[in-house]
Amino acid sequence: MQTQKSPYALKKWLKNYDNYVKSELEFEEKSLADTLKESVKNYPNSLIYEFMGATSTYKEFEKKVISFANFLIERGMEKGDRIAINLPNCPQFMIALYGAFYAGCVVSGVNFLLKPNEIIYQLSDCGARTIVTMDSFYEETVYTALKSKKTMIENVITTNIADLMELNSFKKFLGKLLKKIPSGKIEPIVGLKFFNFTEIIERYPNQNAPNIKINPKKDLALLQYTGGTTGPPKGAMLTHFNEVSNIKQVYHWWEIDAQFGKDIFISGFPFFHLAGLFMNMGAITFGATQLLIPNPRDTEHMCELIKNWKPNIMVNVPTLYLMLIKDPKFKELDLDSIRVYVSGAAPFPSESIKEFEKIVGEHKLLEVYGMTEASPIVTMNPYVGERKIGTVGVPISNTSVRIVDVETNTDVLIGKAGEIAIKGPQVFQGYWNKPKETEHALRNGWFFSGDVGIMDEEGYLKIVDRTKDMINVSGYKVFSVEVDDKMNKHPKIELASSIGIPDPDRPGSEYVKLYVLLKEGVKATQETKEDIREYAKNNLARYKVPKEIEIVEEIPLTSVGKIDKKVLRSREP
Repeated sequence: MQTQKSPYALKKWLKNYDNYVKSELEFEEKSLADTLKESVKNYPNSLIYEFMGATSTYKEFEKKVISFANFLIERGMEKGDRIAINLPNCPQFMIALYGAFYAGCVVSGVNFLLKPNEIIYQLSDCGARTIVTMDSFYEETVYTALKSKKTMIENVITTNIADLMELNSFKKFLGKLLKKIPSGKIEPIVGLKFFNFTEIIERYPNQNAPNIKINPKKDLALLQYTGGTTGPPKGAMLTHFNEVSNIKQVYHWWEIDAQFGKDIFISGFPFFHLAGLFMNMGAITFGATQLLIPNPRDTEHMCELIKNWKPNIMVNVPTLYLMLIKDPKFKELDLDSIRVYVSGAAPFPSESIKEFEKIVGEHKLLEVYGMTEASPIVTMNPYVGERKIGTVGVPISNTSVRIVDVETNTDVLIGKAGEIAIKGPQVFQGYWNKPKETEHALRNGWFFSGDVGIMDEEGYLKIVDRTKDMINVSGYKVFSVEVDDKMNKHPKIELASSIGIPDPDRPGSEYVKLYVLLKEGVKATQETKEDIREYAKNNLARYKVPKEIEIVEEIPLTSVGKIDKKVLRSREP
């Protein structure tokens, strides 16, 4: 329990707020559907997206949204029913998302890299009745999942990546001719109804949206599944109010008020991940234009978009920024239009930040911290003021943060590591159909994140690990992120990741194992290993030094570019 003597109750971070930032904001009770309606009213002729040469105005976009919503209503979808969206970043995802909101439905984004058994789990767990999927994904995985008859899916809506590229018909035709546009066969399944996305938005009425009353504080907008680092994924229940509040917290922090209807966003975060979805919903609330990137690893395409569109805000995971650093075309670009490069979802090595800012300019990278259960943003470095490299900034408006001892549940002293607890309007409502997990995560109004952090005297937060990624070496807590950050500075290492291995000589204890991806041209010799080991000995406390070093040809990454320690751990016997 928090007491009045808690060092975090003083909220020392407030003194580091930019002058225009308020500690407490007032939030309107409106839905995400309302935010689109307002942008359509205020910026009807502004472009909402660019996708492979095709564009749409807000007014044109909403007509498609209304058609999709009316289709859902006709198919018997009711307020609160779940719809799964299994698409890359494309106009169809945006239309389905807001069509669902207009119909009062709850959206659950499905990672298109999931295997059939993982798709079955998510669809059955959330009870989705309708799924929207790319035809190629259907043939690869979704067909097998639905054929199992283990889900509640009734309606299957399929689309092709090129379906809404009418404004670039030559590229669409050429792509099909050269077999570069992926497509898949739609094999029907008895008992399920199949629909074509394009036919829906062309045939259904597009003037009058369904009259669905939404209670923003009570009604869910999203059922967003977490990664499932321990056990199966959990569906985080997020209301319209959670998301709309968090969007206001962020645009107030970034001083975007004066830029409404003018900004251009570019991001490689996939929409099935809340960071990407939040950026998408925030851009629509701002009346901004989004440059949609279906393949975030295609840095050449991203550079071309930057050159032609001059975006103002870029949002990416650190690994994608590191990929841009390596692309010679990125270094040749005129980047003056980009006000801020937002980085989140994983630690950004401090040396790499300095290298990145040599290209884009000083004070341009803004590190943030968030998670699915917090809609997602919790802390940010100041937009104008001091940004501390290696930290994720300070708690944003209306947000409180404590650092808590994992074992005693009491607040630790400033400068000490502990679990991050969060309170604010963006905190989720709990986990779908998982009361025990909800009770553990939400206690007395606080969300216990499972992340380990340290707050300094000025209120800046540093993420040191996930509680489940901490390594216990003979009673000493080793933060894998600290080891990784230090070892990533070795001149021969491209990327490093540490995990804990049960120590056969000390039951209940672990030792540190380091996976290493070498820089191009460096040979994987015993001499190289010894050089890395010696570096570790000179830069880490003895108990943190990796006992085992394995050089690999690839470090596994999640779909958003974070190192997947779960995969590394699974490789161990």
